[in-house]
Amino acid sequence: MEIKALSEESGPSLNLPLAPGGYIATKPPFYRSLSPQLKAVSLALGAEHAILLSATGAVYTWGLGSHGQLGHGGLTSEEEPRTVEALWGMPMSSVTTGGWHSACISAGGDLYVWGWNESGQLGLPSQALSKEQRKRSQQPAPSLQDASTVPSEEAQEEEKHKEVFISIQAFPALLDITPSCEVSKVSCGSRHTAAVTPTGDLYTWGWGEYGQLGHKTFLSIDEPQRVEFFKEQGLSVVDVVCGAWTTFAAVVKKEVAQC
Repeated sequence: MEIKALSEESGPSLNLPLAPGGYIATKPPFYRSLSPQLKAVSLALGAEHAILLSATGAVYTWGLGSHGQLGHGGLTSEEEPRTVEALWGMPMSSVTTGGWHSACISAGGDLYVWGWNESGQLGLPSQALSKEQRKRSQQPAPSLQDASTVPSEEAQEEEKHKEVFISIQAFPALLDITPSCEVSKVSCGSRHTAAVTPTGDLYTWGWGEYGQLGHKTFLSIDEPQRVEFFKEQGLSVVDVVCGAWTTFAAVVKKEVAQC
């Protein structure tokens, strides 16, 4: 189906196709300039928020904030780019976003994450994943059981209080992936995250039900885990890019030292 739309200036009519939910506009893309003091070098878009890296290494976010994905310490939304105060004074080298979470790497190789952690995509303890793990590990109780081996209700309640889960991290948190803590690349999917270390290792975590974590299972995990496939194949990972439910890695063959 086609419609005829007149351009704003007097001129011939244009034949435009019917688009789902409306019609294609004849106006140019929306444009609004940033502050003259804000020089952007990188931009990443989440499902409903944006993150920007400035030339000075400062991080700005705006858009929907209901899952803490803006990193301002609250759940409010922002219509204009607002600096992430918790990172102020620490120059960042790259930024990325997932569906409702964000991440960035400092100039020194530190990884910071914030936002929604429902599937463990921040690498922080997830209550939802903990419940799934318990269901998988549950075994039928024997008909006769020594009372001394049955945990009391008080003990179970005490153990429950010891566990700390994070569903929303509303400000940046430093995530240690390896003992060296250094990260060279990071990318976020809708609900998973992948990072590359300077040694060429790839770590992934978060939602894994489509196999996007690369650990030969469909399980989700809430802590960074190395993808062993590349080490087994003698490959070194140099970059990673996540789709919503996929992960792509750029690799090179490791050089073998010869005597």
